[in-house]
Amino acid sequence: MLFDVIPENFFSPLASPGKTVYWECIQRLYAVTSRQLSFGVERDVLVSDLEYYFDSSMAAQIPQEDQAEGEAGRSSRDQANFVLRRLESWGWIYTETDHSYVQRVNFRDYAVKIIQALQDVAEERKTEYQGFIYTIYSLVQMETNPGYVLMEITGQTEGLITALKNLSSNIKTYIDGLTKHKDVAEILDALLNDYYTNIVDKAYHRLLTSDNVAKFRPVIIEKLEADSRNENYLRQAAAEVAERSECTPEQAREEVLTMIHQVTDAFRRMDDIINEINRKNTKYQRAAINRARFFLTSGDDLRGQLREIISWLNEKITRENLAFDGVYELEELDQLIRIFSWEYLDMDSLYAPIEGKKAFLPSVQKRQKVDAAARQARRLAMEEKLARILTPQKIDAYVRMVMQDRERMRASQFPLEGDGFIRLIYIRLYGQRKNMSYRLQLLEETELGGFHFRDFYIIRKKTGV
Repeated sequence: MLFDVIPENFFSPLASPGKTVYWECIQRLYAVTSRQLSFGVERDVLVSDLEYYFDSSMAAQIPQEDQAEGEAGRSSRDQANFVLRRLESWGWIYTETDHSYVQRVNFRDYAVKIIQALQDVAEERKTEYQGFIYTIYSLVQMETNPGYVLMEITGQTEGLITALKNLSSNIKTYIDGLTKHKDVAEILDALLNDYYTNIVDKAYHRLLTSDNVAKFRPVIIEKLEADSRNENYLRQAAAEVAERSECTPEQAREEVLTMIHQVTDAFRRMDDIINEINRKNTKYQRAAINRARFFLTSGDDLRGQLREIISWLNEKITRENLAFDGVYELEELDQLIRIFSWEYLDMDSLYAPIEGKKAFLPSVQKRQKVDAAARQARRLAMEEKLARILTPQKIDAYVRMVMQDRERMRASQFPLEGDGFIRLIYIRLYGQRKNMSYRLQLLEETELGGFHFRDFYIIRKKTGV
């Protein structure tokens, strides 16, 4: 049970009204103790450090309700001693007296683990996947202590799988958060600054390049499968696992085979997780671009809808070479607005009843001759649609056309007329790809054309890079 190890009131300082001051004090104490040979420091040293903290103008204040009657308004040294007493009563630290009668304050072992985890969360530290993968790759090459090594490989593999699943979940969180953004500025900030900084640049890009599982997986699987058929390896590994787990050699042998199977199976199924990450990444970028494009061309209000209708009419008139006074020749306008009467309106009136299942009676289909003109019209419409798609090749050609002989340009120097801003978004998105003729370098925040975004250099790649 968790609370057989951790005191029941252990999380009280992080859930109390004074959680800010307690957490800042815990961080300061941990910073002092982590520089020592152990997590134990003389009490007077910690009191002095906390006293300096409470004397500073940036210190948080201990809430009135957390202090006993008569303790409010006491000196900084009194507040420092008060915090140490409270942390000891909550089970974060304990005090011991050495042979020189000097009191030393130590962090509990479980408190150290929780502090490290909370600091990782607070500082948004991202997992280095190569740390897991390269460690596993190095461990499978070792020939000594096979049992202990195999247990370490199993732990590292579980950590890698957990990190990949966390990355997948984080992308899903960003996808869900898109609906919270109400304008183009918020969407582009979430995509180009938040998402690219915290997901693509820190995790996703490395996962596909330097931290790519495929580079190390064949060697790892081949070596573990060879070990599973090596009786000498199994005997030595089982002996070490039996010593560590305090079980019989037969049970240890089964545990060794189980761990080998778990690791190899995890590496074989890792592609499913990575493919899901790729799918979610593509879905997020597409959803963000589509939502930004929607806000750039229309809106939810009546004004935005009218703008969408007028834009469509303009494309239709231009395509069919109609005069503007001949707009009423379009058949679609007859169905654009429909007025009808309804005698009694309630929620049931808008309900569409579910149709029951009907027997399917196949009918004879007459062979129809396809009209050549209609086919040509459909083909032209499809070609026009494909021509409007901004593929990586088109964006790359567009960058070369704008930059001409220049080696670098700021994104803010690119033209914004027409669909220029949309093209700028795709330049940022496709800049991570290896086959593009340019690379990106992030710059400071800027504002251009009513949009606030992080500017970046577009730098022409050298030949062969």
